[in-house]
Amino acid sequence: MVTEDVTASRRARAGGRDGRRGGRGRAASPAYITRRIPPYEMLTEEALARIEEHADRILEEVGFEIRGDQEAVDLFRRAGAQTKGFRIRPPRGLIRAIIQRSCPPSFVQHARNKERSVVIGGGAAVFAPAYGSPFVTDLDRGRRYGSIEDFRNFVKLAYASPWLHHSGGTVCEPVDIPVNKRHLDMVLAHMTLSDKAFMGSVTTAPRAADSIEMCRVLFGAEFVEENCVILGNVNTNSPLVLDGEASRVIRTYARANQAAVCVPFILGGAMGPVTTAGALAQCLAEAMMCVALTQLERPGAPAILGNFLSSMSLRSGAPTFGTPEPALAYMAIGQLARRLGVPLRCGGNLCASKIPDAQAAYESANSM
Repeated sequence: MVTEDVTASRRARAGGRDGRRGGRGRAASPAYITRRIPPYEMLTEEALARIEEHADRILEEVGFEIRGDQEAVDLFRRAGAQTKGFRIRPPRGLIRAIIQRSCPPSFVQHARNKERSVVIGGGAAVFAPAYGSPFVTDLDRGRRYGSIEDFRNFVKLAYASPWLHHSGGTVCEPVDIPVNKRHLDMVLAHMTLSDKAFMGSVTTAPRAADSIEMCRVLFGAEFVEENCVILGNVNTNSPLVLDGEASRVIRTYARANQAAVCVPFILGGAMGPVTTAGALAQCLAEAMMCVALTQLERPGAPAILGNFLSSMSLRSGAPTFGTPEPALAYMAIGQLARRLGVPLRCGGNLCASKIPDAQAAYESANSM
């Protein structure tokens, strides 16, 4: 009897080892979330139409500047917009028509491990790590500037988490590496320390091109030409300005059939109106111009309409993340993106609390 028990125990242990070996390399959790409940519809049809109308009016009457990229301005001029210098004034409906003519409503971003590939848009939700933090902190060394060691550790943590479907991009800024070489180490870390989808450099067009070229080495040039394997997160200079270098980055990704994530970063009261409705109209106008630029550069290229609306303290000028107004704005911009027929990127899981308390929980849940 004792022998039989020992043998059974050994078999159980061996089975566990075999099971673990067999499970390695396979996705242990869903690659992304497929929503089965309806999204919140906070705004009525009339309200959505009014925001769209005001976004068109902003573009037609005030205009949008792409400073320092005459080629981009010329693309809009040839498409039917009025231009003067770097300022573009498209007639109402033109930008929406450009986007809806060719921008994919959803697409697959392929990962090194095909079981980790994610669907962007449609009924899919993909969670990614935070982006762009200059500082990191831990219990041993406290708060400090980020290093490439920290960057690699964050990539490993995102890889290990079943709740993060994406490896992200600049998960922290590794300031111990020169800026002109930093992007190579960051993209390499995503490629070698994780098998999830990732983002590339956006600081200059040549660095964006480097990121894409690294993907051609990893995935094969022919595969990259036909499939999205990398994202580039580009911010506007709100209000209503896109820097020429950022514009060239957008066009670099689009030209290679890779996805630009076009994100206005608007703090109400600083770079845009204090009112949520006004900020939404400005955000929609800016984001649509950038998405349209991808389609003028290469019709059919994947693109994502982004949004990062937040409030600010009018007393100190400090951003106040996690407040109710941006959370409502995220739900509204979701409705606007669905009406436009394009994928959406939002900030989320944001809070203004300094400790993990109830405020942190409900603000994070609302913005997520």
